[in-house]
Amino acid sequence: MEILQPTWEFFVYSFEFIVLIAIFGLIVLFIYDKYVQRKQSLLINYPVIGRMRYLFEALREPLRQYFADENFYESKDKVDWVYKAAKNLPNYQSFSVNQPFDGDRFIIKHSSSVLNEDQVDEDTEVVFGKDRKYPFVSKTPIIRSAMSDGSLSPEAIRAFSIAGANSDLTVNTGEGSLTSNHLFTLKPDQKNIEYLEVVESTPFAEFAFAIGDTIFNRKIALKWYRNILLNKKTQNTYIYDSESHALYRVNWDAKIEDFPEEVPDSIGNIIFQMSSGLYGVRDKNGKFDELKYQKVMKFCRMTEIKIAQGAKQTGGKLAGAKVTADIAYYRGVPEGENVFSPNRFPYADTTEDLLDFVEKLQKLSDKPVGFKIVISDVVAVEELAEAMVKRKKEGKSIPDFISVDSGEGGSATAPLELMESVGLSTNNALYILDTVLKQYEIRQDIKIIASGKILTPDDVIITLCMGADAVGMARGFMMSGGCIRARMCSGFGSHVCPVGFATQDEKKRASYLVVKQGEKIGNYHNNLIKSMKVVLAVMGKKSIKDLDKSCLTFKNRNGEVFFDIDLYFRQKLHL
Repeated sequence: MEILQPTWEFFVYSFEFIVLIAIFGLIVLFIYDKYVQRKQSLLINYPVIGRMRYLFEALREPLRQYFADENFYESKDKVDWVYKAAKNLPNYQSFSVNQPFDGDRFIIKHSSSVLNEDQVDEDTEVVFGKDRKYPFVSKTPIIRSAMSDGSLSPEAIRAFSIAGANSDLTVNTGEGSLTSNHLFTLKPDQKNIEYLEVVESTPFAEFAFAIGDTIFNRKIALKWYRNILLNKKTQNTYIYDSESHALYRVNWDAKIEDFPEEVPDSIGNIIFQMSSGLYGVRDKNGKFDELKYQKVMKFCRMTEIKIAQGAKQTGGKLAGAKVTADIAYYRGVPEGENVFSPNRFPYADTTEDLLDFVEKLQKLSDKPVGFKIVISDVVAVEELAEAMVKRKKEGKSIPDFISVDSGEGGSATAPLELMESVGLSTNNALYILDTVLKQYEIRQDIKIIASGKILTPDDVIITLCMGADAVGMARGFMMSGGCIRARMCSGFGSHVCPVGFATQDEKKRASYLVVKQGEKIGNYHNNLIKSMKVVLAVMGKKSIKDLDKSCLTFKNRNGEVFFDIDLYFRQKLHL
């Protein structure tokens, strides 16, 4: 009791002091709001208490998903499925869905003679560029859509690299170019490292690393290690090799003969996206660098030219806050300045120009090349198809694939005035592209990748039934990698991703657990494939290659049911 009495008295006196300070602070704030500041009328009329409006406004987006119905996907259940799949938890629902969906929807037709899951083909491969010297065989029809190193944090890109290497996930680099983080799992052949800049370890660096790893953690140890061996702004562009204890990055000045002939087995499948900014494959004058492109393609399976993406019909936008020394090094742009790509791809003034450039890249890389578009007009697709048919008759090359994106926003930063106002939704755009390519008899030559609001296994199956050969997914993989959908990823103003996933803020990035999140991304991918097979079994289909529009029924919000999908779309799109 003798000890508790003075402790209690100290608490009481301290509490009184804190209360007095708080009251004094509120009085000062009242005077400032009422009589000093002249920026907010609300605060003049309602000093102090009016600030609650700005607090609640700031909390609205981060807390929206916890206290309101899901209004972006069909239901909150779909979002929950992603998080459970990433954690590898049982994904079953009891009683009913939490948020029934009464709008327009596709219904998957089941079979009266369903299959057992072991009867479904394990082969889910999709082959791109079958006639190229180096075709790309994607092990699954699922591709992580384009998200750049820069838009995402280096740690997030490393997590995707781990998932790609461990779960056969194909990753699109996004327009920010191929970076060291995409090659995070690379285990170089020590007999052939001429294409690398290698920084050998030292006894002092090894000692510091051991101390940091023992007392703190591997992340701290690597930070000390890099500081000792490199001591320069772009030190994070080097990868740490746990076997040789060396730091290395690609030496883009090395001779092309020194680069690996085949894509190293230790890295996952990578699609290189080339944007209007030509990041990663541009020379000092911003022009296309053929030799650099050939070197980049030593690590990538195929090339996607970004003509348009989601609501981002304008050039890509990266806030200066995200343009660190590392990002500036990768992209060849000034550090700390906003990076706004040109709206038009520089080698696509006309359709013929674009197709000529596609053929040029095919010859330079000997690998598949395609482009990404958004569709808002069937006439434009028909003109594109006519141009490709003409080239084929002339013996010229045509694209190996076309990626079609929806106009329903996107994971990237885009002008609000373009979101959902430019471009058709995924299924409408996909139907048009698939139908037109078939009408012009070139569908068999061109694979289709479709993306836009695809989240769960049934979404994937429906998209494949609609005519896609593969699907691109961004948001689902963001969530599986730790995104909490706070919608704070742009980097402009106060927008900083709170979990270190989509930011270059070092303090926020330090909390991101690369290996753990890489495993969760891989789990999500594996569970998508596993559950797709469950759906295929119920449909009585042995393979994804057996899917087509006849496997779907469509019900609109008025209760009308269309068993013939073609009939529904012909009436809807007036084709």
